[in-house]
Amino acid sequence: MKDLVQDGDSLVADSAFADGVDRRVFLKAALGTGFAAATLPVAAQSVIKTDTAGLTAGTVQIKVGGTTVPVYRAQPEGKTNLPVILVVSEIFGVHEHIADIARRFAKLGYLALAPELFVRQGDPQKVPNIADLIRDIISKTPDAQVMGDLDACVDWARHNGGNVDKLGITGFCWGGRITWMYSAHNPKVKAGVAWYGRLVGEPSANTPKHPIDIATSLKVPVLGLYGAKDTGIPVDTVKRMEAELAKGSSGSTFVVYPDAGHAFNADYRPSYVEADARDGWSRALAWFKSHGVA
Repeated sequence: MKDLVQDGDSLVADSAFADGVDRRVFLKAALGTGFAAATLPVAAQSVIKTDTAGLTAGTVQIKVGGTTVPVYRAQPEGKTNLPVILVVSEIFGVHEHIADIARRFAKLGYLALAPELFVRQGDPQKVPNIADLIRDIISKTPDAQVMGDLDACVDWARHNGGNVDKLGITGFCWGGRITWMYSAHNPKVKAGVAWYGRLVGEPSANTPKHPIDIATSLKVPVLGLYGAKDTGIPVDTVKRMEAELAKGSSGSTFVVYPDAGHAFNADYRPSYVEADARDGWSRALAWFKSHGVA
């Protein structure tokens, strides 16, 4: 039995479910590890697990207008005046991989916040297939709503041990695109790191602009980490984005990994490329440090 697994920017054929395997049993078992249904299969042998020793970690609730937005928070226990990192998820929401990334930042001295940005539209972790997820949740999530929720996270951090004068943002796939857009939205962001986020697209009511549309006016330096084999984000779109960025003065730049495809940092997926993921992580940390976030 073949399933098609896509994350909004790329499409990958997967044959994890052999004849005789009950998909519902597999789903239940995998979900027990904290991963979203639509991310299956989980490549358990490569999953990075960061513990909470020395951390304060868990979900906090932030009120945005009349909505309560759950936010996974991780930070060094008992510490204040911490640099702040917003961690923006893929289309799958804040499942275990995103929470683990927040803990990785916390282990390095950051207050990391990963908000559930689809909370008004639905729970992406409960949707078993990509087509329904994109149709029913992702396509109905307005950029303006996302920007407001991230602003609320920054405000929460300001009052809860974070130093928002040292504010950074990073995101993956859908969150990579949001990293570019929020860096244009909030000039207080010191730096961003966008992992394989879509750069071009058709405008719509919910997504009136895309990163290439804001490139010339972008002032926040963003590091783009992309894969040359990403069929959903062709290298020519990266080159187009570079040309537009060159017309401004943000200091943004790209690293394109020749042997990586989409989601090469997703250690729970078959797309994971360990060497490039490790290099990207090191570059991200250095980028934040060199731009006053650390």
